[in-house]
Formats: sequence, structure tokens, C-alpha cells
Amino acid sequence: MVSLSQLALFALTSTVLIFTPGPDIIYVMTRGVAQGRKAALAAAAGFALGNFAHTFFAIVGLSALITSSATAFACVRYAGAAYLMYIGYKMLRSSTSLVSDGAAEELQCRVIFRQSILANIMNPKVALFFLAFFPQFVDRARGGVPMQMLILGSTFVVLTMLGFGVVALLSGEIGRWLNRSAGAGHRIGQGAGCILIALGLRLAWPER
Repeated sequence: MVSLSQLALFALTSTVLIFTPGPDIIYVMTRGVAQGRKAALAAAAGFALGNFAHTFFAIVGLSALITSSATAFACVRYAGAAYLMYIGYKMLRSSTSLVSDGAAEELQCRVIFRQSILANIMNPKVALFFLAFFPQFVDRARGGVPMQMLILGSTFVVLTMLGFGVVALLSGEIGRWLNRSAGAGHRIGQGAGCILIALGLRLAWPER
């Protein structure tokens, strides 16, 4: 089992990393500004829960297999990048405001939730992060390494949901304020699409 001191240090370090600017948090902010706080919260929940998959991959060794193979890593990276750019393209092509009401908003949030989970899972850099970061807080002398990884992964999911949730609410309020002017929703949607396409290109760009 994970000791309380291990867990406390892990939680503190994770919180700092969660709020460090990166593609995931920018994605949530983009959704909030363009589509409101509910859409941003759906994105936050999707990215947070997607980390359960990466926890499982790390436990069974799949993440190690992907990151150890340049070909597999590149395939997953390009697939994730293409998916982000596809989402951005759909937002860019939208001819109306992306903020919906009622049943349409609920359906929109479900789609965003699924898209966010998939976008998280298809990012091999998240898998690499789990492999590099989590083992530093695992004490093999205490035994039950898979259980320790599961506890750390679950903690990270909760912290991500809380951190991204705050970002979602704040960006949603900014989006609500910006959308008060006529035609602003469409322009914001266009800008959000460009940002997601840029994130996809950044993910695909080879590291030096």
C-alpha cells in the first residue's frame, strides 16, 4: 500500500503538474470559452477519466511497449494528432454559434466527453508521463506495486478533475461574457478550431 507521506508528496507534485500549461488544459479552456462551462466540464471529465486507461496501460506494461517502439509511438502520436485536428476542423467549419441549449447542449456535452477521453488515450506523451512520473512514488519494498499504481492513478484522476474543473468554470464564465456580443459565438468557435488544429500539429511535430 502507499504510505500517507508518499501520497501527500504525490498529490502536491501532481497538482503543480496539472496546472502547468499543456495541450490538455488548453483544450479544456478552449472548450469553455467557445462552448460554455458545461462543455468545458465535459472535456475536463473526459481527460481526467482517460487517465484510468493510462494507469491500466502502465500496470500491464502496454505503455512501456508503446514508448519503447519508435514506430508504435509515432503511429499513436500521429493518430492522436489527426484526431485533434479533425475536432478542430469541425469547430472551424461550424457556421453557427457553438453554444447550444437544452437537449442539444446535453448531446453536445456527451460528444465532447467521449472525444476528450479518446484524445487523452491517443496521446502517447501521456503514457510516457505515467511511466516516468508514477514509479518515483512507488515503494517496491512495501509490495503490491500494481495496487500502488492504481491508488496513485485514481488520486491523479481526482486531482485532474478538480483542477481542470476549476479551469472549466473560469473559462466558461469568460466565454459567457464574450458571447454577449452579436456574432461573437461564431468568431470564438473559429478561433477555438484553429487552436485545436494547432495543438494537433504540435503533437505531431517531431521532438528534437
